[in-house]
Amino acid sequence: MNPTPIIDRLYFARRRRAMANYTGHAEALQRAVLARLVGKSTATEWGRNHGYDSIAGYEDYVRSVGLNTYEELKGDILRMRKGEPDVLWHGRVNWFAKSSGTTNDKSKFIPVSREGLRNIHFLGGTDCVAAYLGINPRSRLFEGKSLILGGSHAPNFNMPHSLAGDLSAILIENVPSPVNLTRIPPKEIALMADFEEKRDRIAQYARHRNVTNISGVPSWMLSVLRHMLEIEGRDRLDDIWPNLEVFFHGGVAFTPYREQYKNIITLPGMRYMETYNASEGFFGIQTDLDDPAMMLMIDYDVFYEFIPMTEYGTPNPTVQPLWNVEPGVNYAVVVSTSCGLWRYIIGDTIRFTQTDPYKFVITGRTKHFINAFGEELIVDNAEKGLEQACIATGAQVKDYTAAPIFMDSDARCRHQWVVEFAKRPASVGEFATILDRSLQAINSDYEAKRYKDITLQPLQLIEAREGLFDDWLKAKGKLGGQHKIPRLSNSREYIDELLSMNE
Repeated sequence: MNPTPIIDRLYFARRRRAMANYTGHAEALQRAVLARLVGKSTATEWGRNHGYDSIAGYEDYVRSVGLNTYEELKGDILRMRKGEPDVLWHGRVNWFAKSSGTTNDKSKFIPVSREGLRNIHFLGGTDCVAAYLGINPRSRLFEGKSLILGGSHAPNFNMPHSLAGDLSAILIENVPSPVNLTRIPPKEIALMADFEEKRDRIAQYARHRNVTNISGVPSWMLSVLRHMLEIEGRDRLDDIWPNLEVFFHGGVAFTPYREQYKNIITLPGMRYMETYNASEGFFGIQTDLDDPAMMLMIDYDVFYEFIPMTEYGTPNPTVQPLWNVEPGVNYAVVVSTSCGLWRYIIGDTIRFTQTDPYKFVITGRTKHFINAFGEELIVDNAEKGLEQACIATGAQVKDYTAAPIFMDSDARCRHQWVVEFAKRPASVGEFATILDRSLQAINSDYEAKRYKDITLQPLQLIEAREGLFDDWLKAKGKLGGQHKIPRLSNSREYIDELLSMNE
């Protein structure tokens, strides 16, 4: 007997009804979230300093609290890491997610409170399953196991019961007991620090289990799955996990990996469902597999605001609450959460595709773009351009990064791309030409700068040797977990390091 319908009725159907209530109630739900967050924080040091006891609504909140980056909050977060209670959030916070939004040496430690675990991250995981079972009511999800790929953690300043590390590791460490009945691998494997050893242990353990669903970052999950296929001497996962039905993925854009997954998973009912679970909170779920946009989760312990990217970095940017945003505008995301983040700029950018319910796509990072010559190239442009080049040439991209060449030996300016292929095109030059043309079709600013090669010359594409990006991450101690490659950069810091390792 398939237990999935019974489990769905008992644990997940209620949340589908709550998500259906998002339509028509966004402002009321978000104002209630803000009131709840402020009310729980009036006795904290932050709440006292910002007059939380006299805040009656959103308008008061904006007047009392300014926008914050990590730099503004890191002193308070350090005190929290050393055990001080009631600083940014009530009580003592024991868990800190080590942010991997960038790959530089400076790490961010995002507080994760008990309420944040329960009312943001774990609620997001619940809603992923709820949304999926709504999409696929004939699912047999709970007849098998969930392979959940996570990172690692370490003691936080040797404070008792306090941990710092990848968010995924903190979630696995604290996951509710019922989830452990269906989750693999066991914690002693899942939380190993050495990714290459962990990859082998996971593959050895999981290949003998009935896995129905997998969760993790696409790049690192693909590495685990390929290693398992090597061990088994097979080309397809279908023969190992015939009942696999869904991959819950997030952390990086899925576009470069989609064809690679289709090559190793040919099961007719296989589904791919995107989530937006950052260190700062769980924000979005794909609720329609024919629509790449995700639905914004608006009844969690997260209050949202948005800065138009045209004003980002200006002294007094316009900041809009959710109920005032417009579709088609590129926004920087600002959140206030039950983890003690107040009007915090998380560094991600999104674009709404619709309102009521609010759906969006991730467009990039506030720091990951190229605008050296007024071209305003963002990650969303890059992903779409690469997709077009892959379709036209039959290539598959494993990893990439790009940066400007401000002036080469011929006094020319251009963009330089380093691309590692999972499947090489017949002609790398043709791939580069199609990519360049696609970027012009997608981005009118890039097209204008490329006009007659006056400002920008055709992009230069350098093929990366196999394993270059993994070796670069490994050299920085960032292989595995939620660590990501910076796709676009206005500086040459990352690309020059990669090029030196590519020789």
